[in-house]
Amino acid sequence: MALPRTLSTAVWFPLNLLQGIATALWGALWISVALVAAAWAGPPPALLLARRVWGPGQLAIGGARLVVVGGEQVDTQRAQLFVANHQSWIDIPALFCALPLPLHFLAKRELGAVPFLGWYIRAMGMVFVERDAPRRASASVARAAELLASGRSVLSFPEGTRSRDGRLGRFKSGAFGAALAAGVPVVPVALVGTGRVLPAGGFRVRPGRLEVRIGSPIDPAPFAPDDRAGLARACEAAVRQLAGERAGEGA
Repeated sequence: MALPRTLSTAVWFPLNLLQGIATALWGALWISVALVAAAWAGPPPALLLARRVWGPGQLAIGGARLVVVGGEQVDTQRAQLFVANHQSWIDIPALFCALPLPLHFLAKRELGAVPFLGWYIRAMGMVFVERDAPRRASASVARAAELLASGRSVLSFPEGTRSRDGRLGRFKSGAFGAALAAGVPVVPVALVGTGRVLPAGGFRVRPGRLEVRIGSPIDPAPFAPDDRAGLARACEAAVRQLAGERAGEGA
């Protein structure tokens, strides 16, 4: 049974401390297993561990109840670019669990310096993004396009950072260039409730319901090959609608 959210700070603090320790140990354990699996059999089996073991464990530690809406929109037989809003660190295990295929994330360059996590991102062939360096950012988009063209699905948080107030920010256009170059559909995804379960800033976990709402794929074909901004705006509007926000709320 989930713990009530109304417990006192004196109870939540030691509980969150134990959850933080459990989260770190669980992550270190399964990242180590995934690194061995990737060295032996390549990224796909290691990514399957994230979906089947690491992700569910992380949600269980946080007392999160995951609900997936629109799972039938995901075509498991082809590569897609998934784009989602970003409210919390718990978004990542929620997405691993909700989307039934191996995912390669676009990750901030700074994460490469984090022990275990940085090693995992590199071993899985994921893409580091350095948004403040245009030349390197272009190389990241090209790498993401290569992954998509090779049949691997990629997930991006186009806001560029976690939302502090839960409202959707404007989508940056870089990742959409990869979808246009590879000619793959873009699938909008809205995460709802993750910012309440694990708010940004600190490790203050509160049990609750998480929803991953998956929208209809958006075909890049009607957009010009260089119209990254147009595709970004269309996908932003789709995610905003899935999240239940009115236009302009996150601008």
